[in-house]
Amino acid sequence: MMPTPSYLDRRDQLETYFDRTAVDAWARLTTDAPVGRIRATVREGRNEMRTTMAGWLPEDLRGRRILDAGCGTGALAAELASRGAHVVAVDLSEKLVSLARERYGSRIGDGHLDFVVGDMLHARLETFDHVVAMDSLIHYDASDIVKALALISGRVKHSIVFTFIPRTPILAAMHAVGRFFPKSDRSPSLRPLGETHLRQLIAADPALARWQLGRTRCIARGFYTSQALELSAS
Repeated sequence: MMPTPSYLDRRDQLETYFDRTAVDAWARLTTDAPVGRIRATVREGRNEMRTTMAGWLPEDLRGRRILDAGCGTGALAAELASRGAHVVAVDLSEKLVSLARERYGSRIGDGHLDFVVGDMLHARLETFDHVVAMDSLIHYDASDIVKALALISGRVKHSIVFTFIPRTPILAAMHAVGRFFPKSDRSPSLRPLGETHLRQLIAADPALARWQLGRTRCIARGFYTSQALELSAS
């Protein structure tokens, strides 16, 4: 099973955006540097989401192999490596991966970090105990998210934790306001999804038959809204 044309098209848009437009903004956002009020809420929300997702994995990760699918500047990968994991951290953006390498190197305590430029779905990334995908699938349609999960799931032993954008009236209003921002400040559009519909698609996909839906948590902080969802192998 290969990624769909719509997935590939959106992937190429994201690669262009993060490598050519957004790298400086993301470099600043993922430090303690001063930012504007809107970006401050995004930083707060992302920090809380990272803590949530990391907390859904075992505390002792020594001997565990983890895929950070869409690692960005590497904060979640580094946190998991600090608990002993061997983390393969992949991102489409060569510039963000270079920044992550500069910040964290290849070893943290007993853990190990491999930063890789490329597609999270590539089979060359081999097999893992756990996969985390924090805000890396939020630009895709529900059907493409489920196909991506199905592709990844065949190479995962224990759990997949990912995020999606929940469809809410407040979020829809925020996105409408966001369209008035300068074009250079806008990322490729997010894809708010109905949680019930997404769960139904996951349950109906034969490739995900051995996976059970687990914990979920929505985090909303100003202009950041994202919902974590856990899949566990049965």
